[in-house]
Amino acid sequence: MKLVLRRFDLPLRHTFTISYDSRDIQETLIVELQEGGISGYGEATANPYYGVTVEGLIEVLEKLRPAIENYTLESPENFWDYMQPHLKDHSFAQCALDMAAHDLYGKKLAKPLYQLWGLTTEKTPLTNYTIGIDSIEKMVSKMKEMPWPLYKIKLGTKDDVAIIQELRKHTHATFRVDANCAWEVEETLRNAAIFAKLDVEFIEQPLKADNLAGMKEVFSQSVLPLVADESCIEEKDVAKCYGHFHGINIKLVKCGGLTPARRMIAEAKKLGMKVMVGCMTESSVGISAIAQLLPMLDYVDMDGALLLKEDIARGVTIHDGKVRYPATNGTGVELLK
Repeated sequence: MKLVLRRFDLPLRHTFTISYDSRDIQETLIVELQEGGISGYGEATANPYYGVTVEGLIEVLEKLRPAIENYTLESPENFWDYMQPHLKDHSFAQCALDMAAHDLYGKKLAKPLYQLWGLTTEKTPLTNYTIGIDSIEKMVSKMKEMPWPLYKIKLGTKDDVAIIQELRKHTHATFRVDANCAWEVEETLRNAAIFAKLDVEFIEQPLKADNLAGMKEVFSQSVLPLVADESCIEEKDVAKCYGHFHGINIKLVKCGGLTPARRMIAEAKKLGMKVMVGCMTESSVGISAIAQLLPMLDYVDMDGALLLKEDIARGVTIHDGKVRYPATNGTGVELLK
């Protein structure tokens, strides 16, 4: 296989703010694997919370170029196992390679990836549209700019209750709230009681990632379901989240790609937990990979490409929360730039 690395700066429609980060541009790395005249594409975005930069991703993958280019792809899972010893501390890079390998594999076999997994797309969950932290007036404006049946509202301010109360006046859409580790136990329980009356579906990651003792207390008393994000990074975290959260939010870049994500989904389902897959403001390259998992999910947050001023790829499209699949193979991605 031939390895091609492309860096992009993706301008956002609006400044995107959560409890611990704010940005106007999303830096991303597109990984292309070429074999037999066919290209597969994967993506990993930079993320300051996890200390990931595009420069660092490129450095890691360039060191592994000989190992990658001397490999003949027989299955994405075998390739993941082959690369894992080299990338066990670099899940974002592993993810980009794994996505690209899956896309390439599906294109080689001339089938969409979900079909190779024996799935159908007849029934899939709606994706939410995310409203980042801002003034209440601007959050209302962002919501009105993008009418949607399901919103994820980023919280973690002194005005969290007032934000949800005001937004609720302007839409009948369902809300999900994501505190990104910003709350404490009593605050979470208090907010949950209020939000339950405001058509909030669940609360995502209310406490700090390592505060599992606090989460156990919240889990036993909360009137709303609780979904882990920062507390659920990799496969071993699924079991840790059981009894502390009602569900998990899997991020492909954090766990290392589609290969481990499918294992995490299976484990969570066995434990009776709800499963969500989220995005990290990827372009349609990363979003189209997430879409292949949709038939296996209870919830999904795959609005990354919708948050961009301009996309760099063509793949799945999203209309009113519903994903539409292209008549192409693999993950369905074509790079436009």
